Amino acid sequence: MDRAPAPAVLFVPGFMQRGDAWRATAERIGTRYRSTRLDHRSATFSGRVDEILERADGGTALVGYSMGGRLALHAALRRPRALAALVLVGASAGIEDDALRAERRDADERLAGWMEGRSIEAIVEAWERLPVFATQSPELREALRPGRLSHDPVELAALLRTAGQGALPPLWDRLGEIACPTLLVAGESDGVYVEAAYRMAGLLPRGTARIVPGAGHAPQLEAPDAFASALSEFLGEHIA
Repeated sequence: MDRAPAPAVLFVPGFMQRGDAWRATAERIGTRYRSTRLDHRSATFSGRVDEILERADGGTALVGYSMGGRLALHAALRRPRALAALVLVGASAGIEDDALRAERRDADERLAGWMEGRSIEAIVEAWERLPVFATQSPELREALRPGRLSHDPVELAALLRTAGQGALPPLWDRLGEIACPTLLVAGESDGVYVEAAYRMAGLLPRGTARIVPGAGHAPQLEAPDAFASALSEFLGEHIA
């Protein structure tokens, strides 16, 4: 008798990452799942959402981090009943206040313009100094650097203009459309996203929030064992 294929898990990277940034998690959840680490070709919001949906089907668990989480959320809303499960890490449903969203859009536009005139080395150096990455060790930053340096500044600028938080509409009032089990994950020191995780879990029909101790904005990288344990537990309950 033919065995059923293993459940599929599609990992979506964050801004200035490659799919390989998910390697540690994919290795930890093991061969029980068919893991795919998506490496985007497109440098625009719509193109990246299309790429996600090209690779996902009704049996797929979609896992996205930060900007990748926003993309995954938009993909899930485009096909709200097509996924087996959804996992969003360090992500929210957007900036609701119009003025704050406009401020963020203007800030992203300034950053995009700055990127277009700089080398990728200068961009990565500035990116790694952002406060959101203060909880990441020098060793982790070093391990992530090759992926960051592989990007093109012009493409990063285009992505920021189309997929930044200031460019996208808030989705809080649409979360009820997502039928699949959804896990919202945040590191305990990432206060804004801890709050977002709990709020989104309350608005989603089948939402659950998990906070990873000892981690900041990227718990899958900063506390990989704890994150993989939470992910494996969720996947085992909902798609195994």
